[in-house]
Amino acid sequence: MDQLIQYCTASDGVRLAYSTIGKGTPIVRASHWMTHLEHELMSPVRRSFILGLAHRHSLVRYDARGNGLSQRDVTEISFERWVGDLERIVDSASLDRFALLGMSQGASISIQYAVRHPERVSHLIIYGGFARGSLHSEDTDKQKQRLELARTLVREGWGSDHEEYRQWFTSQFIPGGTAEQFHLFNDLQRVSATPEMAERYLVEVAKINVAALLPNVKTPTLVLHSKGDVRVPFALGQEIAAGIPGAKFIPLNSRNHILLADEPAFRGFFDAVATFLGDPPIKGPLPGTSKAGHRLDRAIKNIEQNWLIKVIVMLAAITGVVIFFMEMWRILRH
Repeated sequence: MDQLIQYCTASDGVRLAYSTIGKGTPIVRASHWMTHLEHELMSPVRRSFILGLAHRHSLVRYDARGNGLSQRDVTEISFERWVGDLERIVDSASLDRFALLGMSQGASISIQYAVRHPERVSHLIIYGGFARGSLHSEDTDKQKQRLELARTLVREGWGSDHEEYRQWFTSQFIPGGTAEQFHLFNDLQRVSATPEMAERYLVEVAKINVAALLPNVKTPTLVLHSKGDVRVPFALGQEIAAGIPGAKFIPLNSRNHILLADEPAFRGFFDAVATFLGDPPIKGPLPGTSKAGHRLDRAIKNIEQNWLIKVIVMLAAITGVVIFFMEMWRILRH
């Protein structure tokens, strides 16, 4: 499935890249941290998710200012600019009415847009989202410390060839991933933005607070959240669902902030979205996912790549040999 990449200009002159893929009624994915229109579509970590959304719909995605294929050298990064960029994207794509998907940071942007333009949003889908950034949590001092740690890691190693710096973030986004998926997501971080831009994003995301807007959302809303989400706690998804009148809430059995194609929660997400949008469920393997044999091969490959498991297997083999000879010695002696 091919995507069409186009450009438009934000109100302050920043160049924004957006793409359209698939056919059908439109779904717009609001921008969030770490995107790259081309790289995402090639990476197994996000490709299957994109193809699943584009299966029966025209999916519009865009790279936020400073990220991916959008203009990198930008002066202003702010929540209001993010909302304004979404307004510009949907106008440029000539969309009158559409379903709006807000993931992670994109949830708050989508909530603000839905309140501001209720006539244009037919359905609001929130996944792994939050209404309040970390600096508006109950334990502000602890969150400030975590933010400073994250900023230091970004400054020291975001753009380097040493993945251990970016792995700190990856382990929060896909703790249930394979060694291969860890590497792919580490690489996405590096190509999505410069260290300077990534740090600025961290700071602005932490300041977000749209909690007061939740009661003003009039659009039919579906909220989904992984129960064990390490990056965005489950309670923050519950807060959104409780605050939006009539919102439907679906917990997903996963620890991943980014759902992976071969986990049961992945199909749970798409079944719930299909029901919400009035689509028939997708039968058979989801677009972009592999068959059982391929999944087994990949699992075996991942095991082979994992040095810790190698050591354990070697020790188990040595232990087995020792036990064998001890048992043979005991038998021969009797």
